[in-house]
Amino acid sequence: MSSQSSRRHIIGALAALILSASAPSAQQAAPVVAAASDLQFAVEEIAAAFEAETGMRVRLSMGSTGNFARQIREGAPFEIFMAADEQFIADLHAEGLTRDEGTLYAIGRLVIMVPHGSALTPDPGLDDLAALLAEGRISRFAIANPEHAPYGMRAREALITAGLWDDLQPFLVLGENVSQAAAFALSGNAEGGIIAWSLALAPQVGGRGSHALIPEDWHAPLRQRMALLNDAGPVAEAFYGYMMQPGARAIMARYGFALPGE
Repeated sequence: MSSQSSRRHIIGALAALILSASAPSAQQAAPVVAAASDLQFAVEEIAAAFEAETGMRVRLSMGSTGNFARQIREGAPFEIFMAADEQFIADLHAEGLTRDEGTLYAIGRLVIMVPHGSALTPDPGLDDLAALLAEGRISRFAIANPEHAPYGMRAREALITAGLWDDLQPFLVLGENVSQAAAFALSGNAEGGIIAWSLALAPQVGGRGSHALIPEDWHAPLRQRMALLNDAGPVAEAFYGYMMQPGARAIMARYGFALPGE
């Protein structure tokens, strides 16, 4: 290689290095949204629509609200937190970890869900669950862990209201979050479980069993609130605003969420 060619090669390599260093990577440009797992299918649709309409992309991390709150306190690099219980947002804001008190974006509901072929029939009053429990015909029943998952907390409240909590405890299988509880409930190794209505309405879940809505006055409301974290950037801000637009709200309504202002 001539000295001139060598020089051009070095200059070209340096230019490429400078450009790559100055341009944000796709990973850096896509903020991480920590979203409660009851949102799994709804928020995936919304994120896809957001990218199609704006050209901007967010990355979704699904899990339990309580675990996400702990991770935020430990410095996890989330830019939006979409909680299944607004109290977690209030607590984080009181600790100075969110920009403000956030926005109420939905109210969720609980269902009893059973897989095809189960001996258990889903009914709003959980009467069949009570009957099978009395007959000793319940082997496993799934809910999210009430220690850190809001849908598990509300499931426990509903079971207490029905007078079934104490007798059912030996048979409970606890999911790390409500999405995992749904997987347990429909695995064929359980008679059923209590999960989020939003998951039961997704074809990927609902097609595997049947469900019935649990009365909403059997438990505290699942008031779901979201907030921007202190280091949120412009893409996160755009997605946060997009969540309250008609298109996103229509998707949320299709998954059974009650919407603020309606």
